[in-house]
Amino acid sequence: MNVDLWKRFQSSLCQVPALGISLDVSRMGFDDGFVERMRPALDEAFAAMDALEKGAIANPDEDRMVGHYWLRAPELAPTPEIAAEIRDALAAARDFAAKVHSGAVKPQRKPRFTKLLSIGIGGSALGPEFVADALGGPGVDKLQPHFIDNTDPDGIARELARIGDALDETLTIVMSKSGGTPETRNGMLEVADVYEKAGLDFAKHAAAVTGAGSKLDKTAAEQGWLARFPMWDWVGGRTSETSAVGIAPGLLQGIDMEELLAGAAAMDVATRVHDVAANPAALLALTWYLATDGKGAKDMVVLPYKDRLLLFSRYLQQLVMESLGKRLDLGGNRVDQGINVFGNKGSTDQHAYVQQLRDGVNNFFVTFVRVLEDGGSALEVESGATAGDFLHGFLLGTREALFANDRGSLTITVPRVDPRTVGALIALFERAVGLYASLIFINAYNQPGVEAGKKAAAGVLSLQAKARAALSATPQTADQIAAAVGAPEAAETLYLVLEHLAANGRAVMTPGANPGLSTFRSK
Repeated sequence: MNVDLWKRFQSSLCQVPALGISLDVSRMGFDDGFVERMRPALDEAFAAMDALEKGAIANPDEDRMVGHYWLRAPELAPTPEIAAEIRDALAAARDFAAKVHSGAVKPQRKPRFTKLLSIGIGGSALGPEFVADALGGPGVDKLQPHFIDNTDPDGIARELARIGDALDETLTIVMSKSGGTPETRNGMLEVADVYEKAGLDFAKHAAAVTGAGSKLDKTAAEQGWLARFPMWDWVGGRTSETSAVGIAPGLLQGIDMEELLAGAAAMDVATRVHDVAANPAALLALTWYLATDGKGAKDMVVLPYKDRLLLFSRYLQQLVMESLGKRLDLGGNRVDQGINVFGNKGSTDQHAYVQQLRDGVNNFFVTFVRVLEDGGSALEVESGATAGDFLHGFLLGTREALFANDRGSLTITVPRVDPRTVGALIALFERAVGLYASLIFINAYNQPGVEAGKKAAAGVLSLQAKARAALSATPQTADQIAAAVGAPEAAETLYLVLEHLAANGRAVMTPGANPGLSTFRSK
């Protein structure tokens, strides 16, 4: 068996020499027959991807092009104007970062900025957070990064407390395409309030990444913020790390983002070819199809054996699940598609959920990320073995233990965690998601579920405003308040809203024997 597996490894290993990256799918169980059966569908996926890169409408729901690949190869953009916008945005971000680092652009009171506070959510947070954690640290960071990625007031307060007395040397960058995203807007308003209370002009410490003419763009222009960088409608949030969303904060932090772009571009070249055996993104897409029956039947567990890649699984959760989790296919048929993604890092997870992966329900496949260069200390913790040897041994051992119990896995090997490699990993999974979406005939670039959630949340807040107006000194039940606001069907939601208001001192609640008997009055 081991001899056969060794032969499979040699015959199926997909290598990208320009990046020193390889993909091993030998433990996923598909053969040449499967590849041949999938070839017609894969040829259609390649054609769709080629058309997308040339500027075809790839997001029919929103009648938009999808152009994140142009961000690292502007010469491929469908018009000279788009190519120029991409180059200009990169040049502007590079110039602004250089001026901030030199002190030519400085805060209101101090000679230099020393910290960076990034405010965003979803694609405007997950990518920058992943890259900042993977590539930052002593010797790199010219500005120490901080993130606000939610509308949790306690979370916002905690991050501001970490900044502490250095607020007057903190550059805040606000990222929102529309400028109206509630979580980002709320974070901006709370942060601006803290600057104001400290006697600081927020505008003298702020930059924006947003759509031209958006609410945020207008605010930044009117108030004279330090800089504005573009978001384009042809770049989705989950594929925006190589746009100003990722480039601007990365450059400000001190990361070599141009090398990250170069790595992404090199992976794009490797994954653009139509030869399946030489295209790691195509092999990934085929592997996902085989593992999940093309219907999401199994989950994807992401296990990078490197602390710097801790946030990679969180980043991939959005990229994969928001792209592939769709109720309808392109023909309007209900398909309930998607692939669940979860993970953390090795070898930490060997002391956590790997027990279930090895011996529990077989409803997953593992994506190992193997990093060849250890970094850190070369101390031998045992004769002939370093801490890095142990980490590598745990990866290979876990991989073997899973395979011995019929658990599938694939392994991505990278030389090291550096900007070029991180850019390549981002581009690899972006392309794999696009190809897989074509295989299962869904739109990878819309997010109707996210939009539905936003609309529902707006409805709850509207209901809350009506409930507050209906409160009086007379105690009322949730049913009575629901009737008063003309929404008898919303009694449960109103109860939960009023319970929250009471917990925060904005209403008075008298608990009853059950929720229906609890009463609420104005404070």
